[in-house]
Amino acid sequence: ATAALIWNEIIREKVTNFIMNQSKEQRILNFVLQNAVRGDPRSVVDTIDKYCSQKEWAMNVGNEKGNRLILDKTVEEVNPSVALELGSYCGYSAVRIARLLKAGARLLTVEFNPQFAAIARQMIEFAGVQDKVKLLEGPSQEIIPQLKKKYEVDTLDFVFLDHWKDRYTPDTILLQECNLLRKGSVLLADNVIFPGAPDFLAYVRKNPRFQCTNYPSHLEYMQVEDAVEKAVFLG
Repeated sequence: ATAALIWNEIIREKVTNFIMNQSKEQRILNFVLQNAVRGDPRSVVDTIDKYCSQKEWAMNVGNEKGNRLILDKTVEEVNPSVALELGSYCGYSAVRIARLLKAGARLLTVEFNPQFAAIARQMIEFAGVQDKVKLLEGPSQEIIPQLKKKYEVDTLDFVFLDHWKDRYTPDTILLQECNLLRKGSVLLADNVIFPGAPDFLAYVRKNPRFQCTNYPSHLEYMQVEDAVEKAVFLG
């Protein structure tokens, strides 16, 4: 699994980037702009899945974990008014979540990498969900403490963790310290088995303030064992 990832992520991607003089993320965006329906979030999500399953692997949550079983299902159950995503990447899950939000609801998505942020912005706009999604660029540990005052967030109904795995635990602690979680707030963390977030699993599972459910799955677009962890904040 690791060898396949290294081949996909590093060697093949570097060669392709050099030949085409653009990043993989730019290629994903171009493919969407050329093949998806503008203003149709479902079409954008399906087109990214098609590209990543057929052409180049990418670290989106993917259709298996994104579909009815886990991400979509959780968003529909929580029906959030205010949602937070940590790690926008190309905007895939932001579009995926935004298409399920009720009128007047909003998603704040945080991206540290300026290149990814620029692509995610275009993806969100092309999908027609820019009225529901606000992209915040910068490190999560700087943005989380600003959410209440600067972005008028009272509490978060839903949080999707899909950024640096070593930030899952400190950011979960930070969300609590900043009083951004209420009783019933739902955290959903991707890739907890591969690449893995063992400290996060240990933290939420041992913490009496969280009720956890594990959803076994596979790494996006690959047959590698992975899982998504759902942690409900009990207050």
